[in-house]
Amino acid sequence: MSSQTADGWGGRFDLPYRILSGDDTDERACEAIPDGQCSDVPKNFTLNALNGACSKLAEQLASPGLVLPWLLTAAGAPAVFATVMPALKQAFSLAPQMAVAGLIRGRPQRKWIWTGAGAVQALAMVGIALAAASLEGLAAGVVVAALFALFSLMSGAASVAFQDVMGKTIPKGRRGRLLSTRAAIGGALVLIAAAALKFGVEDGADLALPLVFGAAALWVLATIAFALIEEQPGATGGGRSMGQSLAAGFDLIRKNKPYNRFVKARALLLSIELAMPVYALHAAALYGQGAGVLAVMVFAVGLANIVSSPLWGKLSDAASEKVMAAAAIAGALAAALALAVDLALGAPGWSLWLYALVFVLLGIAEAGVRLGRKTYLVDGAPKEEKALYAAFANSAVGVIALAALLFGVLVDATNALAGVGAAGALALLAALYTRTLPAASEMEKAAPAGD
Repeated sequence: MSSQTADGWGGRFDLPYRILSGDDTDERACEAIPDGQCSDVPKNFTLNALNGACSKLAEQLASPGLVLPWLLTAAGAPAVFATVMPALKQAFSLAPQMAVAGLIRGRPQRKWIWTGAGAVQALAMVGIALAAASLEGLAAGVVVAALFALFSLMSGAASVAFQDVMGKTIPKGRRGRLLSTRAAIGGALVLIAAAALKFGVEDGADLALPLVFGAAALWVLATIAFALIEEQPGATGGGRSMGQSLAAGFDLIRKNKPYNRFVKARALLLSIELAMPVYALHAAALYGQGAGVLAVMVFAVGLANIVSSPLWGKLSDAASEKVMAAAAIAGALAAALALAVDLALGAPGWSLWLYALVFVLLGIAEAGVRLGRKTYLVDGAPKEEKALYAAFANSAVGVIALAALLFGVLVDATNALAGVGAAGALALLAALYTRTLPAASEMEKAAPAGD
């Protein structure tokens, strides 16, 4: 552990760091990061927060659970393409991560993996927008799905790199706060964008296309911010081939019981991260597909992020396993409210604003799952094996997400109500299992020798 005085933390990034992190002390502990990185924490925290604000806003502007299904519906693509978008993202971003874990381990600076992936993601978003504008029906669905699969592959590589870079550049006790800051600023920007859409655009206007173009521009800004992070070269020894990484991952999941339980919990929590389009289709069936309905849903998710992320972040630094369990309960409550609006009230027009609470709860659940699992893994994985721990867990969950594609095929606007019920039941099961997870420190203690 090392510390730096106020003099060592001076510079133009010190004030924004103090504001964003809430750290107003002059003496700071830099636990679990290299000594040489300690003086760069204010700059890295600020740039990472900027990267997150841009990428989180971009993710909502081109959300696979809301905006892309709207875009595909407007292009006349079959309904199946709208329902499988989140599962497509999870499968293609998670399943191949073992292939990049060894590659990342062999690079002294891992930020360039994220930077390269971010640039490709921006180009893929431009391609999606152009395809949706120029193609129709099945052709639009196929091309958009293929480009989104490429986008998701790059997202997977970026995710492993991000975990590693954060573990090297941000000290323990600040990681959950950083993740919550990224989500909260992004959520605030989403609120502004959604309000502009709701009150500044005619209800019949086609919003999805400009939103996707805007997302592409934001990915460019996010890429620039991440490239400017100060990351000292790290160890490159112990790099593995994909086969060696798989063997190491299976060995890890056999020997490290807390990690084994985390992977299972991560798989169950996938139900919450895949649920958004089911609720979007349900809402569209109840209230129509006007721009006003889309704006209300985008606003609700943004509000959820800005309200819940700071709390989730602080709680994640203290007990990330409890955050995941609480988030799963929020997911189950979202399903219960959606069912009540439909079955008990009959979904009158005024209830759109009540249904918006469904998306608030779902947004709270998604934010808690993301912040909790990321903080749990970064805090619990040994310093030199964070990429392996993240990649193997994500790859295992990605394979499960492939099976979820079938579920997406079976759910369309005619039976979305059944999908809502299934999503709620899975969220409740995830809550019951996740609450039994041990603390993240137990996973690190149980690491096999040599990690």
